[in-house]
Amino acid sequence: MAPQQSLNVFKQPLKLFSQQPMTGFYRDGYCRTSPQDPGNHAVAGIVTDEFLDFSASRGNDLRSVGLKGGCRWCLCTARWFEAVKAHQAGKVSNMGVPRVDLEATEDSALSMVNMETFRKFAAQGGGQPGGSGGSGSGAA
Repeated sequence: MAPQQSLNVFKQPLKLFSQQPMTGFYRDGYCRTSPQDPGNHAVAGIVTDEFLDFSASRGNDLRSVGLKGGCRWCLCTARWFEAVKAHQAGKVSNMGVPRVDLEATEDSALSMVNMETFRKFAAQGGGQPGGSGGSGSGAA
């Protein structure tokens, strides 16, 4: 169970995101953060090959930890938002921005990204409380 203080963007208890691969700053399956996490790994993203290429081009090769398209991973809020801005600038396609499980995305991400932006990239069924699927690898 997620710690009491960890809430999602709907201000509800943070949902478990993935245990295969085991994700999160604390490697407990939750996208929860703390002051010890300078990267704010709060965004529960389902990565694509295009995003993995984008992230590698920015110096963070997530394939080196075994990720591939379809994996669920707690992403740094700033890197996810960087992908959004790259999409807006035409540098990556719509699929270059990982879809987000909003029930598993910690509310701390709202300090950098507004809810409207998150909703635009919400995983299918993940735009409202109680609407997204379960945890797991999410491999397509």
